[in-house]
Amino acid sequence: MRVLVVGSGGREHALVWKLSQSPEVAKLYCAPGNGGIGELAELIDIGAEDVEALAEFAESKDIDLTVVGPESALAKGIVDLFEKRGLRIFGPSKAAAKLESSKAFAKNLMKKYRIPTGQFAIFDDPQAARAYVRQLGVPIVIKADGLCGGKGTIVAQTLSEALGAIDLLMEDRIFKQAGERIVVEERLVGEEVSILVITDGVTAVPLLPSQDHKRLHDADKGPNTGGMGAYAPAPIVDAMLLKQVMDQIIMPTIRAMASEDLSFKGVLYAGLMLTSEGPKVLEYNVRFGDPEAQAILPLLKSDVLPVLDETVEGRLSTVRLEWDSGSCVSVVLASGGYPGDFQIGKEIRGLDAAHQLPGVLVFHAGTKRDRNRYVSWGGRVLNVVGLGDTVDQSLKRVYEATATISFDGMQYRKDIGFRAVKKPVAT
Repeated sequence: MRVLVVGSGGREHALVWKLSQSPEVAKLYCAPGNGGIGELAELIDIGAEDVEALAEFAESKDIDLTVVGPESALAKGIVDLFEKRGLRIFGPSKAAAKLESSKAFAKNLMKKYRIPTGQFAIFDDPQAARAYVRQLGVPIVIKADGLCGGKGTIVAQTLSEALGAIDLLMEDRIFKQAGERIVVEERLVGEEVSILVITDGVTAVPLLPSQDHKRLHDADKGPNTGGMGAYAPAPIVDAMLLKQVMDQIIMPTIRAMASEDLSFKGVLYAGLMLTSEGPKVLEYNVRFGDPEAQAILPLLKSDVLPVLDETVEGRLSTVRLEWDSGSCVSVVLASGGYPGDFQIGKEIRGLDAAHQLPGVLVFHAGTKRDRNRYVSWGGRVLNVVGLGDTVDQSLKRVYEATATISFDGMQYRKDIGFRAVKKPVAT
């Protein structure tokens, strides 16, 4: 098969890496890709949101299957366009992608179908939002309705922070149109987990449970980011809890989408808070998580291509996944200043040394190949991955590898996976 992967981050590198191992893949393309992906696939200089150009390319190259990485392309309607042209593509339609692209849509769907989530209210008037926050009190969570690259959620501990968040989103428009409408919701307390499933709209096949680390600094301090690291499987999610999540959240969501005439094909990702009242949905995503995919896919023993293919064909009930029994930890190396303003073009040193270490993978995110060297080309630059029989071994390997890599301004968390061990391994 001739396969096209859309996107340019660490998630897409992990997908390309996994797909490249399939004996069924005859040719692999990635648009636009990054420096590291170029070692495994032919890079095509078309942006992920240029859906018309991507469709024309897929037609010209007789692409058998396109796999979409970023939510922005899904929200632009890439699946609708490809299917209209008779092109096979993995991912939900533009309308179904509203489950991620509109927090308000997702919240209203959960309310209508009684899917567990926190109490909330939706506002397009900042004055009404301020009055609601004053009435409800703090701590409270303020979310932009639209896509913000994982940075549109503000957890306010004080009233001034909450009112300031409303100003930033609705008055200052720091996320432009994404903040025209906001969701104000109660702050749920507990431990967060990420549950990803592949679904054809009827059947759901769960991937390994994982935990993302959204905050920039150790001990979950600092601003929200697109994700600073992840690990899988998350030991807090046992078979009983996973069944509860599938029965009370995942399958009801899939059935709810079908009831709304929005049959969902692709990856359904539920970000959950494990509260004292049970698991509740914080948010949905409609694609492989980033950086969760970088921690999950290395543990997948099964060939991923037939799984994606059967999903598109609506035959997922025939699929069974096999997993390695170990652990995987992914640590994000980010540019100085991220998630705010950051510089690019910094030479990356030490990659060869990292690649030589046992149980280590390096997925590129924001990188560019510059002659015989790699340079930083984004906020999240690299994903260093450690594989081991246990979480402790994976952590040891990932931080040994991280220590070999450097670029000017590099920052990363030293406590990824801390919830799975008694104390952080890295110091």
